[in-house]
Amino acid sequence: MVDNSRSEKEHKEPEFVVDEDEQAKNEALRARINELAAKQKTSKGLTEAEKKEQKQLRQKFLENFRKTFRSQVEILQVFDKNGKEVTPKKVIDIQKKKGLR
Repeated sequence: MVDNSRSEKEHKEPEFVVDEDEQAKNEALRARINELAAKQKTSKGLTEAEKKEQKQLRQKFLENFRKTFRSQVEILQVFDKNGKEVTPKKVIDIQKKKGLR
């Protein structure tokens, strides 16, 4: 069995690469979703085209959320209180495939 424990000095925090362009797109997406939600609550409501747009925007938002969440889980390393790595094997295998280990 391999000892994956590390001291605090050996443990490195993963680097998060923030794509500012992608982040700006997500903010614009969220803003438009909120605009449509606010309009939906008015007496005027949404047109059929706006309802279709709202559905597509929500699907895109969920797709982006899942993609981001998955990438965060894939770089995750879990350590117990003694400093021993207890990252799930499935995550370790994914990290190895992606060259993160």
